[in-house]
Amino acid sequence: MMIGLPRLGLTRRTRTSIALGTTALAASLVLTACGGSSSADSGSGKLKVVASFYPMEFLAQQIGKEHVAVTDLTAAGVEPHDLELTAKQVGTIQKADAIIYLKGLQPTVDQAVAQSSSKHKIDATAAGPLVDHHLDEGTDDAGADGHKHEDPAGDPHIWLDPTRYAAIANSVGDEFSKADPAHAEDYRKNTDELVTRLTALDQEFRTGLKDTRTKTFVTSHAAFGYLADHYGLTQVAINGVDPESEPTPARLAAVQKAAKDNGVTTVFFETLVSPKLADTVAKDLGLKTAVLDPLEGVKDPAKDDYLTVMRQNLANLRAALGAPAAATPATAEATTGAATDAATPAPAN
Repeated sequence: MMIGLPRLGLTRRTRTSIALGTTALAASLVLTACGGSSSADSGSGKLKVVASFYPMEFLAQQIGKEHVAVTDLTAAGVEPHDLELTAKQVGTIQKADAIIYLKGLQPTVDQAVAQSSSKHKIDATAAGPLVDHHLDEGTDDAGADGHKHEDPAGDPHIWLDPTRYAAIANSVGDEFSKADPAHAEDYRKNTDELVTRLTALDQEFRTGLKDTRTKTFVTSHAAFGYLADHYGLTQVAINGVDPESEPTPARLAAVQKAAKDNGVTTVFFETLVSPKLADTVAKDLGLKTAVLDPLEGVKDPAKDDYLTVMRQNLANLRAALGAPAAATPATAEATTGAATDAATPAPAN
């Protein structure tokens, strides 16, 4: 769940993204006269896959492995909300055999995908309904209750719930099998293996967050609504979905009250956005700061991946929420999973 705080819109960013997307799409018409194919028979023989940002790329690499050539539209270390497609990138989308994206997160990607003739467009939001986490972003129009209401698409950060992420993985595996039937058995095997690892991760979170001194955490970016819902926590966000928006005085006052009322010790910030605001709030309240990574990207794919970063998130949450030190002994399964993750080569963008 999430504390209902005053919220801000994304209208300026959205308008900019749409304008940029229109420009890139127009340029792509010059570069590409035809769309993507539905086979893996051309060039290297690999399925040409486009992923919109890191969580989608990770799925493509883990499920496709040696049978796919994956292009990530969002470079490592870049905040995906800021993505501005180039004409070349739009051309790559046009030629893709399969596209994995999350509708509503990156407007320029949505537009380019809509123009692509690929038969295998995998929208991550189709794996399960999105939830309105009371962010009230995406429109300037006030509802009947006097508050602004967010775009009906809802909160996009579904990959931070491992069970939802596993559902997306199954969709990717199914679509890869349709696009490249010759390797369907491998895609299904790889999908099953990944889902098993995500299920183990989910159990680690359930166990690790079961007995904590408080269930409330403060974060600079409202990215953790699904994680909070799934594990019985309460997210108090300084900002809404847009990590670079400016909080109102009323929002800051509400955050401060929630922190004091719930014994919060830590203000979380993220890796791809300046920690200045979180530092300021923490200083005002006499609290510590720590990283809670929304995994919209990874700075160093050679060192980290989805599973390693999520486990670090769990460790940081346990410390901030006051979990008993002995609540989650390292299991053989978790250790094996971590070792496997570390041994997996980093995907090439």
